[in-house]
Amino acid sequence: MLSALLLGVAIVPNGQIFACTPVRVWDGDGPVWCREGPRIRLGGIAAREIDGSCRRGQPCPRASGIAARDALVRLLGGAKGRTGTGHILVTGPRLQCRSNGGAKGDRTGAWCSAPRIGDLSCAMIATGTVLRWNRYAAGHCQ
Repeated sequence: MLSALLLGVAIVPNGQIFACTPVRVWDGDGPVWCREGPRIRLGGIAAREIDGSCRRGQPCPRASGIAARDALVRLLGGAKGRTGTGHILVTGPRLQCRSNGGAKGDRTGAWCSAPRIGDLSCAMIATGTVLRWNRYAAGHCQ
């Protein structure tokens, strides 16, 4: 029922628990597009951009943006195709997420958990392709 309410919502309110069935991914920290509507920026981590650059003021991992994106895609079940704009299509497990509110633009910052993986941000840190972003990690993934 909550999923139906989220279809028209760009940013899920801070603290709200919501479901996300991933359908496409841009890079290693998001956005992850959810079938239910939201676009998620994974909480507490930083990845390089797809072009290999790092945004000013955020941690800069050694791994490429493509390596981070591919690690996230694998965690979400693997690539099922690609869009004309370069997004990777996925058919991932349904995630349970807790919103941190807005995360630049129309993205929802969120901590998400997958059935066999657990916390997705922590799993991404374990791949070595992203870094924990202490400013936003709030005690997670220690």
